[in-house]
Amino acid sequence: MNGTRHEEFREYVAERGTVLLRAATQLTSDRTEAEDLLQSALTKTYLAWDRIEDPAAVDGYVRRAMVNTQISWWRRRKLDVYPTDRLPDRPVDDDHTGRSEMRDALGRALRRLPERQRLAVMLRYYEDMSEREIAEALGVSVGTVKSTVSRGMSKLRTLMEEPS
Repeated sequence: MNGTRHEEFREYVAERGTVLLRAATQLTSDRTEAEDLLQSALTKTYLAWDRIEDPAAVDGYVRRAMVNTQISWWRRRKLDVYPTDRLPDRPVDDDHTGRSEMRDALGRALRRLPERQRLAVMLRYYEDMSEREIAEALGVSVGTVKSTVSRGMSKLRTLMEEPS
């Protein structure tokens, strides 16, 4: 890989790393494992960087590499689990029900936001776009993006405090 392509890859990782880590965390539900997964996928992407001609396809390539790697890891781990007649006495470390309920409540609250606020909040916090990028995508000023996101987050806080 020549120096220019190497620099392009470095810039891509610097720009999209946070969003990709969030996607990896969704796949693994563990920050440390997500970092390992992302690193593995980025390594595969780096090796294929010269073959990826469309810059818009890079995110999809990395995400597909993460999914394939996660499936491969899952299959390998699956072989390490052996059935037994005795269950170990271990407390449950994580409250999956609580997280699931919170995710559902957040989804319902997001759906109750006006479309423009919902879109601005989703682009800002789920897609990790900058205010300038959102303004360009929506065809509005940066100030409008700031106020829309602020009002949307305020409304979300209010909606999340309401009893279900």
